[in-house]
Amino acid sequence: MKRLEGKVAVVTGSNRGIGKGIAIALAKEGCRVVVNSYREDEEAKNTVEEIKKLGAEAIFIKANVTREIDVRDLIEKAVKKFGKLDIFVNNAGILVSGTVTTLTEKDWDRQMEVNLKGVFLCSKYAVQQMLKQDKGGRIINIGSIAGLVGFPGISAYCASKGGVTELAREMALDYAKHGITVNAIDPGVIVTDMTKGMMDDAATKKMLLENTPVGRFGQPEDIGNAAVFLALDESSFVTGHNLVVDGGWTAR
Repeated sequence: MKRLEGKVAVVTGSNRGIGKGIAIALAKEGCRVVVNSYREDEEAKNTVEEIKKLGAEAIFIKANVTREIDVRDLIEKAVKKFGKLDIFVNNAGILVSGTVTTLTEKDWDRQMEVNLKGVFLCSKYAVQQMLKQDKGGRIINIGSIAGLVGFPGISAYCASKGGVTELAREMALDYAKHGITVNAIDPGVIVTDMTKGMMDDAATKKMLLENTPVGRFGQPEDIGNAAVFLALDESSFVTGHNLVVDGGWTAR
């Protein structure tokens, strides 16, 4: 039996990378999935098709998580299509490089707008829908170990991901009595387009691998498997938790 049969999930930024890995992992467990990105491209279409090939239902809904009207529309369309919302994964994010002395105000604001404001807006409307249904739900925020430990040269990213993780804790307290759990997953170094630039540099790649005790980099499906665990009915006693999936990086 598929463990998420009949559940409905929305995964932001799921046209590729970690978001795609989460969407596919949920679909493999029988979940009906809304794939999302700020643009409808071939990657988004391919993700939907891959999910359908697994025998699961999926649709794509275009929405920019930094725009409240888009987020509200995303939730409404998802519920109109599938009748409810059980799981919402706040995955959409960007990485803006720079220290506090080199970042422009525009760079800082853009980082916070996507990574933190986007999580706020999506959580606001996802929770409102779950409260309306009165059957609980799951909110899963995708943070980063960069929100737990410092990484040089990405100050705004570290700050935004720290906020994503802390917001999960706060929301967990607000909505626990309604059966809505809120948790964060903090990935380590995962092989995606976002990390490609780092992987292309031999010295950086060597350093990253040496600091990952399991001896390999993570794959999007590693984060997908963690998301499945937090989405299950069996994890209903887990809330306000940061699930670190980093191959041992932060255990050093």
